[in-house]
Amino acid sequence: MGSLGGVKCPDGFELYFESSSFWFSGWACSERGWERGTEQGWEVVAAGPQGPTGGGGGCSDPELRRSGSREQTGAMPPPKDVVKIAIQMVGAIPQLIELHQTKPLASVLKDVCDAWSLPNAEHYALQYVDGRQTYITESNRGDIKNGSILRLTTSPDQEAERLYSGIQSNNSDVKTDSLKKLASLSHDVTFAQEFINRNGLKQIFYIVEEGNDTGEMLAHTLKAFMELMEHDFVSWETLSAAFIKKIVSYVNMSVVDASIQQLSLSILENMVPTSRLLFELVKKEVTLDRLLAHLQVTNVQLQLKAMALLIALLLAATDAERRDMMDYLRGKNIRQFIHKNIIHSFEPLGDEMAHYLYVLQSVSLNLCERRMRTSMDPYSQEQRDLLQSLRQTAFESESEAPASSFSTERRRSLCAKEFRKLGFMNNSNPAEDLRRVPPGLLALDNMVYFSRHTSNAYSRFVLENSSREDKHECPFARSSIQLTLILCEILHIGEPCSETAQAFYPMFFGQDHFFEELFCICIQLVNKTWKEMRATQEDFDKVLQVVREQITRTLSLKPTSLELFKTRVNALNYSEILKLRQTERLHQEETLAVPVLELRERLKPELLGLVRQQRLLHLCEGTLFRKISSRRRQDKLWYCRLSPNHKVLHYGDVEEGVHSPPIESLLEKIPIADMKTVLVGKECPHTKEKSSGKQNKDVLELAFSIVYDMEEYCLNFVAPTRYEFCLWTDGLNVLLGKEMTSERTQTDLDVLLSMELKLRLLDLENISIPDAPPPIPKPPSNLNFCYDFSQTEQ
Repeated sequence: MGSLGGVKCPDGFELYFESSSFWFSGWACSERGWERGTEQGWEVVAAGPQGPTGGGGGCSDPELRRSGSREQTGAMPPPKDVVKIAIQMVGAIPQLIELHQTKPLASVLKDVCDAWSLPNAEHYALQYVDGRQTYITESNRGDIKNGSILRLTTSPDQEAERLYSGIQSNNSDVKTDSLKKLASLSHDVTFAQEFINRNGLKQIFYIVEEGNDTGEMLAHTLKAFMELMEHDFVSWETLSAAFIKKIVSYVNMSVVDASIQQLSLSILENMVPTSRLLFELVKKEVTLDRLLAHLQVTNVQLQLKAMALLIALLLAATDAERRDMMDYLRGKNIRQFIHKNIIHSFEPLGDEMAHYLYVLQSVSLNLCERRMRTSMDPYSQEQRDLLQSLRQTAFESESEAPASSFSTERRRSLCAKEFRKLGFMNNSNPAEDLRRVPPGLLALDNMVYFSRHTSNAYSRFVLENSSREDKHECPFARSSIQLTLILCEILHIGEPCSETAQAFYPMFFGQDHFFEELFCICIQLVNKTWKEMRATQEDFDKVLQVVREQITRTLSLKPTSLELFKTRVNALNYSEILKLRQTERLHQEETLAVPVLELRERLKPELLGLVRQQRLLHLCEGTLFRKISSRRRQDKLWYCRLSPNHKVLHYGDVEEGVHSPPIESLLEKIPIADMKTVLVGKECPHTKEKSSGKQNKDVLELAFSIVYDMEEYCLNFVAPTRYEFCLWTDGLNVLLGKEMTSERTQTDLDVLLSMELKLRLLDLENISIPDAPPPIPKPPSNLNFCYDFSQTEQ
């Protein structure tokens, strides 16, 4: 609650605001007189003011009406294109005016300046007092709401001119103050345009290129440069080589302020995706060793910016360059370092770092894509040698027989027999089995890795199954090919990186050759499950379905190491899977009985009410959203939450590390009464605006927008997870009086119904519930058994 510079009202009341509009128990002065704000509008309580711009800001009429309806006072509701606002200026009494949106902004400024006897109205502009303090222009004036508080300040062109001169001053204090002010104003697109039009960026380049300062002045300069470049008025490709090398030098310095290194890393991160030339320059000047050194510091923000630049380099590289970079990083044990010092550090893992770890995991796994999409070439000697090595490793003792004494036909027959024992479908030409894409040559790589790195387990697998005569042998090669395909699908190999995902496997960073090692564990799981199921060749697909379920259920537990994964996946044997399936099946059967279905329908409204209540509570707690542009993943955050009375949505920008800002710090507001509808996916304006040659489908799945006000403005969201998307879209629909439509609603309702039904049916355990009620018995032949209470009482 804040006052407007001590504007005094009748009976000593002071004008104050409790929300984004004036419709409250506040007082204001207008053409009609002193008015009191109500939820329906303004009620005239005193006629004949000195005018909304009068110096005293008081009321000339001593008669104050304490009551009276709108009809009594004759006050009409304000037009839709008129908003009531307050305007402040340092050293002056605030003005309370009605802003006509159809009136040119220059005329509005002229009236405001005349009221304060200020000449040269063209040298002034209006600016929001709260939030990002954006300048008001003809293009954004429609965003002004009733109750907005504005400030009369120097116009953007005058401010840009002043700061342009200030940053050229020989006085270091003036220069530093000007750069600090420039950094704070550059986020505003109107000011940025004016400053850039004066060739201000050239002066910033000069300060960086020619200056030797590495303190506060340089930090403000780099911050201002970053903010100005965010508007995309100037291409990153126009940067001079001298400027880039200077930025690189700050990254490579051992002793320099951490804030300067963070800003320098951010600048380079922005440069890398814009052109091939800039990528090559940054890759050459900033070595991977230097980035690894930044990753090992204790400063979390510096660590984060270094990881961001590393990810940007990996994403911009060609497949060959990416492979070389990952090989180099593997040689430097980056995975083990990340596993120990980032994932398991004392500091909690932030959303931004979680996203970068997900991307690093995805990029690393996608190195397998080329082999996955390449079928075997039967004329490639290298590939044929790999195939033969499988046979030789498995049947080495048998192959030691003097094969040279065999004829060609005999040798061919012997090889075909051994390939059949290995489990190839086409034993005379096993290369045919590996022509299927995917998994292509990746399956062969996995089999060779298994045979070379766990030779004992490989030999045991093959010999154990090849010597069986009861048709229960598990085909190694066929199982390996199908298992490789299953792992590729589970780990999303070959799919583009998501812009928002944060789901990574901690065990990935604890092991080199993760995919191959995971295959080695899972192929032995196939053999184990095969024996537990006493499967034959006809059961092949059933066994692999069980194995897929074992792997996905275990991965969902997020084991921290492959050893832990191995322990858990082996504990989840076939009998455990059967128990889980049986429990799920029994639950389904129980819930399909007619009386139970009727009970479900009776319970559903009450439980839906619980789901609605939970959605609104979640909106009241709020969520941290990330701003995403078409150019790159932004590190800017904003927070949105619902007021406790469910009447206003509060939102505003927040800094990194702020997880639950107080509602008072969120200065932007949308009354729920102004909300019209909720848009999702492709219907959202911010998904249509994205330049989408290769649009990421996950952004579409997480995008939603609130359409509000008569002008149908939009507040655009990209949810951090699908879970948040479901809760927010459901909650907003509840506020609009609509049905909850997300898939999460049905899931939560099913869970609640299941729990409630189990509690209600506890007394009927192990009793089969009939589909029809029991028949009503025939009435007795006489009613003599009835007891007459009336006679006893008498």
